[in-house]
Amino acid sequence: MAAGSSNYWKANLRKQARQLENELDLKLVSFSKLCTSYSSSRDGRRDSSDTTPLLNGSSQDRMFETMAVEIEQLLGKLTGINDKMAEYTNSAGVPSLNAALMHTLQRHRDILQDYTHEFHKTKANFLAIRERENLLGSVRKDIESYKSGSGVNNRRTELFLKEHEHLRNSDRLIEETISIAMATKENMTSQRGMLKSIQSKMNTLANRFPAVNSLIQRINLRKRRDSLILGGVIGVCTILLLLYAFH
Repeated sequence: MAAGSSNYWKANLRKQARQLENELDLKLVSFSKLCTSYSSSRDGRRDSSDTTPLLNGSSQDRMFETMAVEIEQLLGKLTGINDKMAEYTNSAGVPSLNAALMHTLQRHRDILQDYTHEFHKTKANFLAIRERENLLGSVRKDIESYKSGSGVNNRRTELFLKEHEHLRNSDRLIEETISIAMATKENMTSQRGMLKSIQSKMNTLANRFPAVNSLIQRINLRKRRDSLILGGVIGVCTILLLLYAFH
């Protein structure tokens, strides 16, 4: 009885389970690629141009629905095979054989659980992307209509903003020029005050020391007298040289 159950297990149930698992693996890979291509095509079309209409994803939606139904059917079949294997495992009479069958059954159940989790995760991601695109579609359409209807107003607004920026730059340059002029005026005022202070100190010293002032005046008179004498000597010598040269 146990040998017959084991042969039935190996010849039929395990073979069917492996076939379903291989088919599910291929379907899930294709399903994941479909979801990835759907997301990439949406993002690429959205980033390429603001005025380009959204990608028509009706064919991808139909393909998604078809593949989802096929994967759900395969998961249901694999679940039924696992249930049958569980029934034969519970009816096996040999303890060692029962333990081996339980181990194999647990491995197939883990594979089924992984495939189910992956399917639901991929499906949820696809539905989230599609829902987001449907929500953004109307908003993007309103934006496009607004841009097409208010292009002139946008152009005027840009010109006004540029003119305003030019005026602000001119005001800033004028303020900088006024600041430089004020600093130059303050510097010149400070220098004039310093010169007046030096002149007043010199006048004070001259008033305090009249002898020094008179000495300076005599020195200046002598310098003028020496200059006159030297000029007269030079003039006489020049006249004598001219007379000597013509005679």
